[in-house]
Order: sequence, then C-alpha cells, then structure tokens
Amino acid sequence: MIIVRWVVLLLLLGAAVSFAFYAGTGQVRFKVLGLRILRWTLAAAFLFFAVLILERIA
Repeated sequence: MIIVRWVVLLLLLGAAVSFAFYAGTGQVRFKVLGLRILRWTLAAAFLFFAVLILERIA
C-alpha cells in the first residue's frame, strides 16, 4: 500500500509542476499534460480506496 501512496503523491506533484509550467509559459500543452496526470492520479486514488474498502469487507 505504501507504493500506491507514493505513486499518488508523485502523480500529484507532477500535475502541480505541469500546471506551474502552464502558468509560467502559457503553453496549452502543459495544461493538457497536467489534466492527463490529474486524471491518472484520481484513478490511482480510487483504486487505492477501493482496495481499502475491499480489505475492510473481507
């Protein structure tokens, strides 16, 4: 579970850096990349919580 936590943390950090680059340069590709990373972050977080719920049920 610690690996999933680190993956979610690193994905959030990557999205934040990408949005910071977008704010600094104004290039839309950084915004698109940040949104993609954020989407994967949410997927990883939902997977993490789904595993926690399944462990609690079983």
